Amino acid sequence: MWALENLVSVTEVKKNTTTYIDRAREGETLVVLKNNKPQAAIVGVERMERLDHLEELEEDLRLFAATLVRMAADSGVRHSLDDVISDLGIELDD
Repeated sequence: MWALENLVSVTEVKKNTTTYIDRAREGETLVVLKNNKPQAAIVGVERMERLDHLEELEEDLRLFAATLVRMAADSGVRHSLDDVISDLGIELDD
């Protein structure tokens, strides 16, 4: 999962913040531990931007998949608003 050299305690981060920021800026991902449990990560800006971009692509892929499912299930039948209103027994006043 994570290499030991990438694990750092909250206490260490507090003592040597600049060191860990420099390491992250150089491309290293650091996992911050509190009570020996992963709590956060320190990453460089480039990695953060890449992760943000991947999240956007993931959402686009989800929407694309939903579109494909709808297209595959589309019977081609369409209903006008007037027909739907009439079928529901709704009367619109002018």
